[in-house]
Amino acid sequence: MFDEKEYFDPRKSQLNVNGTTLEPCSSDPLTGFLRDGCCSWDPRDIGSHTVCAIMTTEFLEFSKERGNDLSTPRPEYQFKGLKDGDRWCLCAARWEEARLAGKAPKVVLEATNIKCLDICDLEHLKKHTGGN
Repeated sequence: MFDEKEYFDPRKSQLNVNGTTLEPCSSDPLTGFLRDGCCSWDPRDIGSHTVCAIMTTEFLEFSKERGNDLSTPRPEYQFKGLKDGDRWCLCAARWEEARLAGKAPKVVLEATNIKCLDICDLEHLKKHTGGN
């Protein structure tokens, strides 16, 4: 059986949900589990931060209500806090939870990792496309 964790090589190009090379999500704020600006998949990332989303006030409030406050600055982590319009690599399950609640932010398909399709449906992502 193929074990992707055994063969994972972060130096190799990763794909987006369109099947092309994964594009950067954001360098300001610097996002991604690896803090490389991309929603790169990594076997150590149990949250699968693979969806490049464009933050909205509604989503940030939703996330805070669920216990993940993304809007409050945390200087000890060099985190300025997110605001409306920022791009951020979200956990695929959080995006799906927000979608089911009617609060999903728009996504950037070119910067959303194909790995999120383990959790999110491509058609749902396409319905929430926010563009480059």
